[in-house]
Amino acid sequence: MTVRVGLGYDVHPFSTDAARSLVLGGVRIDGHPGLDGHSDADAVAHAVADALLGPVGLPDLGSLFPATDERHRDASSMAMLADVVARVRAEGWTVANVDVVVNAEVPRLAPHLDAITAGLREVVGAHVSVKPKRGEGIGTVGRGEGIAVWAVALLERD
Repeated sequence: MTVRVGLGYDVHPFSTDAARSLVLGGVRIDGHPGLDGHSDADAVAHAVADALLGPVGLPDLGSLFPATDERHRDASSMAMLADVVARVRAEGWTVANVDVVVNAEVPRLAPHLDAITAGLREVVGAHVSVKPKRGEGIGTVGRGEGIAVWAVALLERD
């Protein structure tokens, strides 16, 4: 097979730690609580990484960078994503494109989309699109308790 499709998903609740920064797609978004997690909890980078790992048959992000390993505490998820991209390339695959949906009641993502998209494109080395959506008051995300992200990636065999 010369092309494969991967699906990634991640969700994190907002942290109660006021000192924790909100990071999405490598972009720090001030004025909002950060997400709870072992690394920097960048749900966008996590979803993209899993979308890239699956079609290659590599372990998921949590297996590669386990929360039980203190070396990954507060680690940059974009650095983890760069590691994932290198692993995908080492297996003989190239990322053709990535499509991301970020479901968040808060913050409003429109002012940050260009920076998030540019950072992801740089790390992934391919076209990336990022679309914000709202939970419209439905469920955990709709109540503003956290952020959920889906990513789809198309990989081509070198």
